[in-house]
Amino acid sequence: MRLALPIALALLSGSALAAPGERDQLNACKAMVAQSQQAGTAQDDPALVRCRQIIKEWTLRDSRRSVDENGQPLK
Repeated sequence: MRLALPIALALLSGSALAAPGERDQLNACKAMVAQSQQAGTAQDDPALVRCRQIIKEWTLRDSRRSVDENGQPLK
């Protein structure tokens, strides 16, 4: 379990160069935050702060949408 967070950080940093899709970045950040909460990692880590900001922005963006990611009307 202790290796999971460094591996996730390495994947995030390596995938940043490849310019992943925005949804992929959101999913990676959600996984990273969940792993950090389970491992009890320091909460002021810059990568975690950035991921929390990405999740917050997505939450705000999704709340303003009238359709889902597939173009279907929200119910």
